[in-house]
Amino acid sequence: MSSADEETYDVVVMGAGSTGENVADVVVKGGLSAVLVEEHLVGGECSYYACMPSKALLRGTEAIEEARAVKGAAAAVTGEQDVAATLERRDSFTHDWDDSGQVQWVEGAGIDLVRGTARLTGERSVVVTRADGGETTLTARHAVAVCTGSEAAVPPVEGLPDVQPWTPREATSAKEAPRRLLVIGGGYVGCELSFAWSALGSQVTLFQQGDRLLPGAEPQAGDAVLASLRDRGVHVRLDSEVRAARREDDEVVLTTAEGEVRGDEVLVAVGRRARTTGIGVDAVGLEPGEYLDVDDTLQVRGLPWLYGVGDVNGRRLLTHMGKYQARQAGAAIVARARGEEASGADWSPHAATADRAATPSVVFTDPQVASVGLTSAQAREQGLPHRVVEYPIGSVAGASLFADGYEGTAIAVVDTDREVLLGVTFVGPAVAELLHAATVAVVGEVPIARLWHAVPAYPTVSEIWLRLLETWRD
Repeated sequence: MSSADEETYDVVVMGAGSTGENVADVVVKGGLSAVLVEEHLVGGECSYYACMPSKALLRGTEAIEEARAVKGAAAAVTGEQDVAATLERRDSFTHDWDDSGQVQWVEGAGIDLVRGTARLTGERSVVVTRADGGETTLTARHAVAVCTGSEAAVPPVEGLPDVQPWTPREATSAKEAPRRLLVIGGGYVGCELSFAWSALGSQVTLFQQGDRLLPGAEPQAGDAVLASLRDRGVHVRLDSEVRAARREDDEVVLTTAEGEVRGDEVLVAVGRRARTTGIGVDAVGLEPGEYLDVDDTLQVRGLPWLYGVGDVNGRRLLTHMGKYQARQAGAAIVARARGEEASGADWSPHAATADRAATPSVVFTDPQVASVGLTSAQAREQGLPHRVVEYPIGSVAGASLFADGYEGTAIAVVDTDREVLLGVTFVGPAVAELLHAATVAVVGEVPIARLWHAVPAYPTVSEIWLRLLETWRD
């Protein structure tokens, strides 16, 4: 990009995380010009502080557990995990928090990049404050896409902000394992990072305000993860409210109804909030700090030139769903720029229908929890006629070969009127790789009668599909 203080593009994208990158890529491939604005690292949260580093922290433990679960191979596991090497491998995936590789991709894709802090100043107008204090005004001919994402929420606990708690950013980038780690929140982030740091040498205490872990999942998932965490020595406290926090010298002290608990670091993993403060949304009539209200084409309601894509709209706070939304929003922007209709109808090329009906997700604990679509509770809440079918995954030949004593559960929620899958959950070792077949079945609304003809290869863990269908027929 030139050094001019004013530039015009077809599309201005605020935020160069994976969502913003994908919006820009789609519109450029559609023949439009695009610029990304980023104040931190190109590639965003997933690349440097979330998906990639957290899974790198977990993968070594997973590999060791898989070897230990096979007689013969278990004898080869004679030592402990090399923590320093695990952290070094984690750093390799973040490229030591250097985004030059991602910048090179942006340039190669024909997308311009402006470094600095972006804020909306009016219709199709974005002002960027650069590190040198100068400003650049970017004008969009067709659309501005807000892809600023979300940030960790810190609950209103007395003294908690003052103890400088870890958020997932600090927890995934830490240079060494704390001796004692306190974790507030039993959702997927709290559970994953409790597993990761416990395996790397920390004594972990996990506080969950509710009565089970992973409260949005099938109850069997939370029960299995709870049992596994406790088996590994993690102190899990359910129905435990953290009321206050303070630091005493190098210790963090949390006050609960049961008394005080001390640790060296405390991780807050209680959810996310929209990163819409300080980006000028008030200049176009929107409320700072709130998620952007969008339709299924990701267009902000009432502002046809503005799009809210990814975490910033609060629909599905998952990296792959942000990328999915980016593809749909990008296609909608290109269509409208050409004077064509962008349809918000379910499953159209421009609509993010999967946000509502078929979102896949994986919790990379041991056991893993892989799910797509509706849980049984959600089907019940929506008043849908349904039946729940379960089968133990360990009973299929492929699972018994994969691990001695394999334990896991498959749960299918079936629409009894249409006889299609509403949702599927797998709980067990390495079940993440079963998930996409379930996603295809849910998205495609494949009739059970047709699924019967999708024959799983023998002996694979995928034979669980046959057993679920047989259970449905019984």
